[in-house]
Amino acid sequence: MNATALPTNDYSDNPTGCCPRFHPEDWESKVFSLDPYKFIRATTRNVAHIPLNMGSVMKRTQQAIEDAGAQPKDHYFMLSRDLSPWQAEHFFLVERDVPGHDTVPIPGTYLARVFDGPFKDMPQWLNTLRGDLAASGRPMENVYAFYTTCPKCAKVYGHNPVVLLARVEDELPADS
Repeated sequence: MNATALPTNDYSDNPTGCCPRFHPEDWESKVFSLDPYKFIRATTRNVAHIPLNMGSVMKRTQQAIEDAGAQPKDHYFMLSRDLSPWQAEHFFLVERDVPGHDTVPIPGTYLARVFDGPFKDMPQWLNTLRGDLAASGRPMENVYAFYTTCPKCAKVYGHNPVVLLARVEDELPADS
C-alpha cells in the first residue's frame, strides 16, 4: 500500500455553506505522507481535554492564513493533538508561510482511520486504532485528529466524522 496525497474537499457538495460533506471512503484505512505539506501551529487552553478558547484561536489563525493568501484552494485540513489535559496544539495546512506564525513540518507517513460519534468516544477510538496497529506489528505513536466537520454542520449532516492519523514508520504490509 503506497502513501497517497491528501484527498481534496469537494466544495460543490456543501449544503451548509460551511463545512463540505465529508467522504469517509477517501480516508478510511489509507496511508498518507505529510512530508510534502506545510503547516502552521497554534495552541489552545484546555480543561480536562476540552478546549476553552478554540473559537478565538481558530478565527485568529484562519484570518492570518487568509490575509497571507496561504489557504489551499482544495483543502481545509487541520490536525489536532492534546499535549496534556490542559493544552492542545493544532496544525493548519497552508500553501506558503504566514507572517507571525512558524511554518512547521509534520514528517512521516500516517495510517488514517475514520470514526463517527461524539468526542467522548475518543478513548474508545484510540483503543481501536491501537489494536489495529498492534495487529500489524506497529506501536501507536504521533496520533493526530482531523475533525472534519464543525459542531453545527455535524448536527445538519447527522454525523460527526473524525479521522485519526497514526504515524507508521514505513509502508504497511500488503496484506493489511
